[in-house]
Amino acid sequence: MKNRLSINVYAVFFLALMALSASVVSASAITHSRIETDLAAVSQLRSGLKNTLDYIVATPEVFHAEGQEELPGRDDKNAARGAWKRILDFTLALEVIEDDYRDFRDIEDQSLRGGAFQVFYGAFLAQYRFALEFLHEMEHCSYADTVFNEAQPDLGLPERAFAGYKFRFLNIAIATEFAALNVIDRLDDHGGFAGYRGLVDADRSAIWQIGKGKGEAMTLKNARKIVADTGFGAWLPVQKSVSRTMGRIKVRRQGENLITDEQVRRLAGKLEPGDILLERREWYMSNVGLPGFWTHVALYVGTPEEREAFFADPDVSDWLRRMGREGGDFGGLLKDRYPEAFRNSEGTDEKGHRFNVLEAIEEGVTFTALEKSAAADSLAVLRPRLSRVEKAIAVMRAFGYAGRPYDFNFDFLTDAALVCSELIFKAYEPANGYQGLSFPQTRIAGRLVTPPNELAGQFDAQWGTEAQQTDLVVFLDGFESENLAVTRPLEVFRETWKRPKWHIFVQEDAPKKVRGKNEGS
Repeated sequence: MKNRLSINVYAVFFLALMALSASVVSASAITHSRIETDLAAVSQLRSGLKNTLDYIVATPEVFHAEGQEELPGRDDKNAARGAWKRILDFTLALEVIEDDYRDFRDIEDQSLRGGAFQVFYGAFLAQYRFALEFLHEMEHCSYADTVFNEAQPDLGLPERAFAGYKFRFLNIAIATEFAALNVIDRLDDHGGFAGYRGLVDADRSAIWQIGKGKGEAMTLKNARKIVADTGFGAWLPVQKSVSRTMGRIKVRRQGENLITDEQVRRLAGKLEPGDILLERREWYMSNVGLPGFWTHVALYVGTPEEREAFFADPDVSDWLRRMGREGGDFGGLLKDRYPEAFRNSEGTDEKGHRFNVLEAIEEGVTFTALEKSAAADSLAVLRPRLSRVEKAIAVMRAFGYAGRPYDFNFDFLTDAALVCSELIFKAYEPANGYQGLSFPQTRIAGRLVTPPNELAGQFDAQWGTEAQQTDLVVFLDGFESENLAVTRPLEVFRETWKRPKWHIFVQEDAPKKVRGKNEGS
């Protein structure tokens, strides 16, 4: 009885506190459509947390138990760091959404208010539940406090982030917030979003179960160390600015890109079949969970006319004859080998733009137009230092993957489905008699992959050495605060792989000599 009374007192206090909170997103900006979109986003981010935790539970050998004499190897520590970064990434994205809806009580329309609360509540519960479960697993990891408290530059986090994470989720304040939100949930209308309740109920029940035993024990066990490590510092130093800025720009810049149509038109004249496009789009949910600044990569294959002109080369003709194409017709070879892919490559998009790019997106390995693929916020073009024969082989290989589904499991071992970087990896994969390109691989949730950002990091590491595999054709750098993208030099591009995921919140203004110019060359 005493505990129940205590919780209710805290709940009343918290309700009053929430009523005084400053609004992040105007209540007038909340619509049914936006609520549905953000409910889906919460569900997706929650799945990311669950999948990462499932991996952690399934690989106890990576997270060495306390008392284990053998020191963790480099691969284990890197895998553990990767899981920790994904936990942080999904958590931060959920906190951004939660912050957007913090003033749900200011919404006059009852159904909208109920829906807005469900977004807020669901984002809160997902963070809290999986944080408690993650921290429970890390109680048995002998090196978590040491390794996870290292700075995470790609997430914009300084040292002691793990200590701050513990402070955020193992204290009486968040337990009080949980109790208060349960009161609101019982009193408020759900706003017609009942289909979302399954996740909410599952997370709430899990938190109650954790709180009955190990949650309180973890809080008490860590309390003294948390206070000493953090000095009651803020959880995630970038959180506040990220939340507030994202809330504004999500509304202002939906469907818009910093790279202009004119820049894309100028870019088209510089490209050759086989070029690799590194792309970055801000505010996309698909960025979450992917490490680093660069989040997408595509292959420029050109139009049929571009391919015919580019591969009109004596060495290519000799190779084609060895392939049984006496006339030296590369297009004919593609048509014979991959007739459906060849037909699709001759198409146009809804705006009449011709297809000239092949990329793995959620719809699968698809031909798209440069005008769509390059409609991004930052973009770099890398040109392989390979012969035209080798580029022809890469384009031919890529055509062989056209039409395959997107690989949501991120499994490079299978060819049945592909992710964006996997298409590039396999198109240029070295083989007997084929030099190709060798790309770095890293483990994400136990799977070997090549994140797009690794291509930029490899370029930087290899630049100016005999190992260099590509050249930079152009780099268009987006500047969110000035709503433009400008051409930047090689030395700037070489540093981009080191940028934090939330780079736009710490970047400087565009250089004065190019400010205001929206040029593509």
